[in-house]
Amino acid sequence: MKSGEIHHSFLRQHTVLEALQHIRRMRGGAQSHLIRCSDGNFYVVKFQNNPQHRRVLVNEMLATCLAEEAGLPVPPTAIVEVDEWLIAHTPELRMQLAHDSVACQEGQQFGSRFVVDPLRGQVLDYLPPEMLGLVRNLNDFAGMLVLDKWMGNTDGRQAAFWRLDRERKYRASFIDQGYCFNAGEWTFPDNPLRGIYSRNEVYVSIRGWESFEPWLSAVESMEEDWLWQIAAQIPASWYGNAASELATLVRTLIARRTIVRDLIEAFRNSQRRPFPNWLQRAGCPPCAGRTTWHGDEAVLQN
Repeated sequence: MKSGEIHHSFLRQHTVLEALQHIRRMRGGAQSHLIRCSDGNFYVVKFQNNPQHRRVLVNEMLATCLAEEAGLPVPPTAIVEVDEWLIAHTPELRMQLAHDSVACQEGQQFGSRFVVDPLRGQVLDYLPPEMLGLVRNLNDFAGMLVLDKWMGNTDGRQAAFWRLDRERKYRASFIDQGYCFNAGEWTFPDNPLRGIYSRNEVYVSIRGWESFEPWLSAVESMEEDWLWQIAAQIPASWYGNAASELATLVRTLIARRTIVRDLIEAFRNSQRRPFPNWLQRAGCPPCAGRTTWHGDEAVLQN
């Protein structure tokens, strides 16, 4: 495959599953649904005709694969085939619009495996600050910050906190990447206070640049060919067959590897003051590019 182009002949194709049973509607603007699939697991499925944008399916798959490659805890993903029969026989499989509703679209949808089997454990979408000490992998929030800044997440960082029955402590899995790359816009309006978790307590262990390793180095050294290969796995129907726009997105991601440190530094120096234990003098970290700030947006200069 030639770098800079999207081809669909990548050797390892994404897992394709069949939707078998609708479980329930999920909360959130994309109106996802929890569905049992042909591998026996439960998946949070986002449909192509969701109210946010068709491209959020692309964002979910691409961003989750990048986070997984960097070594972060994200759910396994799959392409979920939802057939016409299941939609026709499941009244709940509809998208609620302002004054009407429409049936969910059949065909290939995005699936994110539910973080824990509902019959074997518990999952929460929020923990109060006094309970965050029960999270085994709280340091991973530093790594996810690296990815969110690189990918231009314009939403707050979402996490699912889960534990198996009889366990006392939780683990965090990072979910809901639909607003990476600015949702359906595929732009990067960088702002220091976007793509971050709502509580500073998850960043308490950050004491310097070493606290962002190994994730920061993983992003800065991520191979270009690998990025193109991941993009090639994405069904063309999810981005309206606009391969050139997806290629532009990948090229922008490749260029942004050099400004992640600047973006983290901007968050560090923001009014939020998120890293109370990082006591080094603030300053521009060494990087191959430089970011010039104009109001709330950042412009990459090479």
